[in-house]
Amino acid sequence: MTPFLQLSLALAILIAAAKIGGYISYRWGQPSVLGELIVGILLGPSLFDVLHLAYFTDTHLPEVIHEFAEVGVLLLMFLAGLELDIKDLAHTGRVAALAGTLGVILPVALGAGAGLAFDMSVVNALFIGLILAATSVSISAQTLMELNMLRSRVGFSLLGSAVFDDILVVLCLSIFTALTFADSPTGLSRILIVVLRMVIFLTASAGIGLLILPRASRRIHNLPISQGLTAFTVVTIFLYGWASEEFGGMAAITGAFVAGLVFARSPVKERIENSIVALAYGLFVPIFFIDVGLTANIRNMTGESLWLFLALTLAAVVGKVAGSGAGGLLGGLNRREALQLGLGMMSRGEVGLIVASVGIKQGIINEAIFSAVVGVVIITTLLTPPLLRASFRGALPVAPIVTAKKQTQKEEIIPGDMSE
Repeated sequence: MTPFLQLSLALAILIAAAKIGGYISYRWGQPSVLGELIVGILLGPSLFDVLHLAYFTDTHLPEVIHEFAEVGVLLLMFLAGLELDIKDLAHTGRVAALAGTLGVILPVALGAGAGLAFDMSVVNALFIGLILAATSVSISAQTLMELNMLRSRVGFSLLGSAVFDDILVVLCLSIFTALTFADSPTGLSRILIVVLRMVIFLTASAGIGLLILPRASRRIHNLPISQGLTAFTVVTIFLYGWASEEFGGMAAITGAFVAGLVFARSPVKERIENSIVALAYGLFVPIFFIDVGLTANIRNMTGESLWLFLALTLAAVVGKVAGSGAGGLLGGLNRREALQLGLGMMSRGEVGLIVASVGIKQGIINEAIFSAVVGVVIITTLLTPPLLRASFRGALPVAPIVTAKKQTQKEEIIPGDMSE
């Protein structure tokens, strides 16, 4: 069987399994994303290891599936940005700064302490703490969209804090590698370059985007091009994601999120949203949630690796919930909102895996530590949706700023699946 046919069959299995798992989870009163994540674990090396069955001989298949997943997370963060307004997001600046900062400091301290307790070197222990400082809010954003709470004060604060967290983690990672692998003068110049790149990218992407993209999207929509607006939007998402890493030194999801914020000002926002929703949730986003589970191998959690996993999981959960939650309190949120913010920042997702992969490539951590870290990423990602949903129980949903006609159209496109 050709590699393409193997890919076709694998995609069919994974997408169908994701939707079935999401539906079952929803019927049980949980976010659909939780069922998709669990299905991913069941289909991964922990149980069935579907992609490595004898039927699938293409050694590149897992890598291709992972690339599909990367597209999924870009589209998901774009949609999260599309739901927001830059002015509303700017109002959470104080909360975002405090929650983002404390949500980095406390996990670094607890993670480093856990590493030292397992007789790691100071360098290894600090890097473990840096991994735990990472946050990926793609899972939380999806859960809040299901609950119709993304436009709440907690939703705005969560996304603002995540951007701030991303900037801090990238900066800390750059400082760490500069001081570890370079002389002081070179290291200092590298740090300054990293900061400058971030500032230039965020300023240019937001400024140029706001001036050009809303007008361009309206003009392209009026051109006689088949799905021209959808193609233009997808191209912009990819370019923003690429530029975010290549020029800004930040995760690609940050660029996709900024692109969403910019397109939120477009006069044809509704058409953009409808087209990207169908593309994202029909193909790429289910693959992303499944792929998170496919990276886990519970069988590796034995002996000292299991105890390290448990210690790091405790540090990861307490670090984010207490750190970001405290920042939320100091920023003016009430206790319940601060707890919701802390829970929303708990998932490490692909950002934690990115930082961990840097460590294993540089030889800072070994395979055993990496397996424990992957376990932490998976468990925090699994815990976030149900805990976040429980924290909003009894809260009044925020009325979406859409027309009744638009809401009806959404329900007709994707009936019975709250994740879309």
